[in-house]
Amino acid sequence: MKESGRKQGAPSPCAACKLLRRRCAQDCVFAPYFPADEPQKFANVHKVFGASNVNKMLQELPVHQRRDAVSSMVYEANARVRDPVYGCVGAISSLQHQIDVLQTQLALAQAEVVHLRVRQAATLSTSHAAFSPSDSGSPSSKLVPTQTKPLFDMDMVVDQANLGDHVW
Repeated sequence: MKESGRKQGAPSPCAACKLLRRRCAQDCVFAPYFPADEPQKFANVHKVFGASNVNKMLQELPVHQRRDAVSSMVYEANARVRDPVYGCVGAISSLQHQIDVLQTQLALAQAEVVHLRVRQAATLSTSHAAFSPSDSGSPSSKLVPTQTKPLFDMDMVVDQANLGDHVW
């Protein structure tokens, strides 16, 4: 009689043993990392690495490092299933490209801030130097504006078309 995935009091096999169609032993190396309710997790790892290789890798590692190793294998296997050619390298490369684009955008924004500060400083210095009192003490003496040129005038143009997403 079957009840909730159990056979006569025995626990249901882990996802690995279920896929491999074998009896799940009490000391199964896969059971703690590939639960029965996540069959696709082991299916992808098995497809990419093979059950024998995963078993060997887990057996050779200390118990406290196995969970991290399984997590890495699952990540790599899922990436390899999504992108059979590049796998994780494609994901890493795409993220690196995004970092490069964002760093370029940050550098452009920082340059624009510097440009605006220089422009503001030039405007403030010209406004202070532009009005000078006349030497005569007559009532007709007023503050006379003088014409000055900004230190430099650079208009930054950002080519947003070249900063788009990179696709492998």
